[in-house]
Parts: sequence; C-alpha cells; structure tokens
Amino acid sequence: MALIGDKEYFKGIGEIKYEGRESDNPLAYKFYNPEQKVAGKTMREHFKFAMAYWHTLCGTGGDPFGPGTKNFPWAVSSDAIQAAKDKADAAFEFVTKMGFDYYCFHDFDLVDEADSLAESEKRIHEIVEYLKQKQEASGVKLLWGTSNCFSNPRYMNGAASNPNFDVVARAGAQVKIALDATIALNGENYVFWGGREGYMSLLNTNMKLEQDNIGRFLNMAKDYARSQGFKGTFFIEPKPMEPTKHQYDFDCATSINTIREYGLENDFKLNIEVNHATLAQHTFQHELQVAANAGMLGSIDANRGDYQNGWDTDQFPNNVLETAEAMLVFLKAGGLQGGGVNFDAKTRRNSTDLEDIFLAHIGGADTFARALLLADEVLQKSSYESLLDKRYGSFKSGKGAEFVAGKLSLNDLYEHANTHGEPEQISGKQELYENIINQYS
Repeated sequence: MALIGDKEYFKGIGEIKYEGRESDNPLAYKFYNPEQKVAGKTMREHFKFAMAYWHTLCGTGGDPFGPGTKNFPWAVSSDAIQAAKDKADAAFEFVTKMGFDYYCFHDFDLVDEADSLAESEKRIHEIVEYLKQKQEASGVKLLWGTSNCFSNPRYMNGAASNPNFDVVARAGAQVKIALDATIALNGENYVFWGGREGYMSLLNTNMKLEQDNIGRFLNMAKDYARSQGFKGTFFIEPKPMEPTKHQYDFDCATSINTIREYGLENDFKLNIEVNHATLAQHTFQHELQVAANAGMLGSIDANRGDYQNGWDTDQFPNNVLETAEAMLVFLKAGGLQGGGVNFDAKTRRNSTDLEDIFLAHIGGADTFARALLLADEVLQKSSYESLLDKRYGSFKSGKGAEFVAGKLSLNDLYEHANTHGEPEQISGKQELYENIINQYS
C-alpha cells in the first residue's frame, strides 16, 4: 500500500489488515477477510465497501444544539480548490489504508459550492481532474456519485418536486454537472436521494403534479446520462420523512411504484439504508426483501439508528444478529445488483480522535463480515431452508400447486374448503428460527 499525497493526515496508522477474531489489535479486522470466499464470492466482491465522503471527511459533529467538535487537518485552507485537494488527499489515504476499493460522494462534498452555477461547475471540473489522478495512482474506484439538492436554501420546497420551475431547472443543471463528474470518474452507479422531495402540508401541495414532475426529471437525467455513454445503474434511496413530513420515496415499496409508474424499471434499482428502513417502521431485512422480490436490490447504505431516538442518527452498524437476518436475504437474492456497501455513518460527536474514524469503519466492516459468515452457515448447515420449505409445502403439490399455477377459480377454492373442513392449526415456529440464528452466532 503506497501512501498517496504530499501529507500524511492519519499519522501512526498503517494499512488495516485481517488478523482474525483472536487478535487484540483494535486497528485490525477480526472477521472481514477480503479474499475469503463465502457462497462463491470473496468478501471483497460481496460487499464492495465504500467510504462516504460526506460523513467521513465533512461531518464535524455539529447538531441543532451546538457547532462541530472535530477539527480536521484537511479542512484548514481558505482557498476552495486547495481545501478540496487536501480533502481528496485525506480521502484516498483513508480508503487505501482501510483496504477498501471504493468511495462515493455528493457533488458539494468534493468542493464547496460557489456563488454562481458557472463557478460551481468550474470548481467541480477542476477537482474531478485531480480525483482522476488519485484514482489512477491508487486503483480506488467511484462506487457512485450523487447531487446535494437539499441543503441549499433554494431547495427548501424541494428540487424536482419544487412548485417553482426555476428551482426545478436549477436542480436539473446541478444533476447534469454531477452526472458529468460521475461519468468522468468512471463511476459505476448514480444515486438519487430526494432529501426534500415531499411536503410539509397537503393544504398547499399539488401532490400529483409534484410526483409527475419527479418522474419527468428522473427520465431526463437517465436519458442525458445514457446519451453521454453512462452504462451504470441508477438508484433511488428511500426515506420516509425528515426533513419533510412525508417524502415521496417513503420506503422501498413506494419507490418501486415510482420506478414502475414512470417507466424506469430497466435503468433504476434501490439504494437501501438501514436507518431509513427503521424510520419507515420496517426492518432493514424487510426492505431488502421487498427490493429483492422486485429485482431491484441494488446497493446498501450501512448504518443504524438509535432505538430511543426518532431521527436519522447514522451510527455505524454493530448489531451482528440483526445484520445476519439481512444477510440471509442478501445471500438468497444473489447479492447486490451493481452497487456495494457504503458506510453512510458518522462517528459520534464526542469521538474526536482521527483514529476513531478507522475504529468505526473497522467495526462496521467486521459486523457485515461476521453476519455474512453466520448467514452462510445457517443456509449451508442448519435446517433453516428445509423448515421454510416445509412451511409452504402445501403449495408444492395437489390443489396448492394448481393455485400457484393460476389454474383454480374462486369456486374451486369454495369446493376445496367445503370438502376439507376446518384447516389444521400449524405453528409458525418463530422461536425455533430465532434459535437457529443464535446457534451459529
């Protein structure tokens, strides 16, 4: 591993390596062994771990009750381009030391937005040229790019869903520039997260027009990117609320409906975040399964929420059993389609050492790796699959099989019910399934 950049930001921290669960080295992987094969793929191939630019390099710990607590050494220059280059140096040093292959960004994570659209585009073009050099020197790749069309006050009423066409057009221009940057950096995918695509009150909202405008906007962006040679996958990232009261990409089911309603199913899949799933009152595994059932399990934002807080806390994942249930869905679906696992997570406000950023990512990678190993053992060694198959065995033969094949009418169901009397009560055996997961943990 060669250090990239003129300055070392994470001093005293070398390449993070796999040392196994018996290691007491906090700066080593205990379960994530990149080259270990699980279910026919290496862990590296399964996960395609990516660093998220915004939390890792830009998030200083500020919250509604106080300013940031973290003084990053790459965030000192008053010159926007130099600051962006310093941040890029830190990014690639971090990613290569972690042994990850990917990173991802919002457009203005890379460089501060300027006072005009033209100057912003110029800044992004300049930093993209610098990032090209960093990628070539390191072998690190761009998992996906996206555009921040939610932070600037101009987007207070949304971007593609805004009631003012001038704002919609400005959002379109910003997405075009972000797409150009993603394509220039050979990005493998592009994400749409509608941070303010929703409404606060239905009293002043034309929901139908706003949703249709989002559909038109997504088709325009897709058509433009394809015309520029982009071959990757587009992702929609669902989220139920916060900051808006109700967002149009509420959960996976809602987002899949949007994709299908506006004819985007050949180009779009989902980027599913753990904390967004729980905010929608779902489990992460539920959202993965909904996406998998629709053939739209594209990518994952890895994090977690706090069970006592009703907002998006973006903590690093550490619950192995919950993640193992998600990895059961992941493995049975054949993995992700185009995307990877990016750590859309931030260290806590009082975790102020640069070392903490490494410790958090190590823990997150180990959580996913350990959960993958656990899920694979359950599928390969336990009675889990046979129990599940048996539970639905009545649909494998006889009238049940005819029902699944679409060969029965409602009258046929009526006749069957009259012939067979009261159905047998059959236990769901939930506790047994839960015990199987614990057995292999």
